[in-house]
Amino acid sequence: MEKIDFKKTMKSLFAPSAKGFAIVDVPPLQFLMIDGKGRPDPDPQTEYAQALAALYPVAYKLKFLSKKTLGRDYVVPPLQALWWADDMSVFVSGDKDQWQWIVMIMQPDWVGQAHVDEVLKTVAASNDLPALKKLRMETYREGRSVQIMHIGSYADEGPTLKRLHEEFLPDNGLVENGHHHEIYLGDPRKTAPEKLKTVLRQPVRAL
Repeated sequence: MEKIDFKKTMKSLFAPSAKGFAIVDVPPLQFLMIDGKGRPDPDPQTEYAQALAALYPVAYKLKFLSKKTLGRDYVVPPLQALWWADDMSVFVSGDKDQWQWIVMIMQPDWVGQAHVDEVLKTVAASNDLPALKKLRMETYREGRSVQIMHIGSYADEGPTLKRLHEEFLPDNGLVENGHHHEIYLGDPRKTAPEKLKTVLRQPVRAL
């Protein structure tokens, strides 16, 4: 059975150049999603950690269900997140308690709501996961976006984002049209900070 790796079949979305910004048209894609607020902290008591603790088991059980009952296998896509705040200055000041986010994992188009409902029941029956009740599957229509590959720690994204918003967008007659989007291609538990790879993406529209 062929195992599909969306990072390879959708390379334009997962492997942009790190040398410069690129404009890409992102098609509608469906995701498992959980909304939350607060610092992205691994402490299991944080809302963020609880969201990931619910998201991953559902994503992996859907993969196994797809392989067993649908005859279609795939690599679970990487974690992604949308970020914003009511006062965007908190991203500069570092007040992470005010950060809002949606953590999400992309799902193949052959996985339906009935499959998600079945897996949610299975996971809920054997795990006490507070964030599970907030998990949903939804189509995200991102559309035209600007993206770049960031290599390095998450804390070092600032200069690249500054160039994006203060130089590239105005120079190309573009403005923001949605939440800041990150795709995490590395595991911070296993990868040195300077080697982490993160796709930084910003939905845009013409002025």
